[in-house]
Amino acid sequence: MAVTVKICGVNTPEAVAAVVAGGASYIGLVFYPPSPRYVTPALAATLAAETPPGLCRVGVFVDPDDDALEAVLDAVEIDLLQLHGDESIERVAALRERFAVPVMKAIRVAGPADIALAGGFAEVADWLLFDTRAPAGMKDALPGGNALSFDWKLIAGTSWPVPWMLSGGLESANLAEAVSVSGARLVDVSSGVEDRRGHKSPAMIKDFLAHVAGL
Repeated sequence: MAVTVKICGVNTPEAVAAVVAGGASYIGLVFYPPSPRYVTPALAATLAAETPPGLCRVGVFVDPDDDALEAVLDAVEIDLLQLHGDESIERVAALRERFAVPVMKAIRVAGPADIALAGGFAEVADWLLFDTRAPAGMKDALPGGNALSFDWKLIAGTSWPVPWMLSGGLESANLAEAVSVSGARLVDVSSGVEDRRGHKSPAMIKDFLAHVAGL
């Protein structure tokens, strides 16, 4: 089975062009102001307008309130909401019902106990995403996009009733191992295609997508 890719944290037209040219299936737009990958609704609308039909536009949020979500959805055509904060099962279900947009819940992983949480979210979300939980005390840590990997063996051989993505510290050099160990068929990359924090490199996006095609 082929591996499909989400390039997350895209915030320039050049990066959008590289995502489209390389054949990624998902593009992530980050609506979390502390992130160096943050885009305003206005910029996101401009970038989204450059994407072709069939490329899934993912809006990434961290514990958003309803007004913040509504402001983005009024401005940008978003196909999938990614919730990357401490949202509860009840909150995920409520947002999915209110906004009628499919939802992907990020599970931040440090150990087996975090994986155990996925079952409850799989009952209310349309997708799951497994990312790395930043260690306590990490300077400038973000909810995601910290260039850190977790132990992929924690999810090896496990299945859920909804599709799932693997994220966290992925790059061209470790992609094949990550897919082999975890069994992931959908992968999400952000820092692994950046030449500096928050800035996507079109060349690195091209290289990553070429590695995926070679799996």
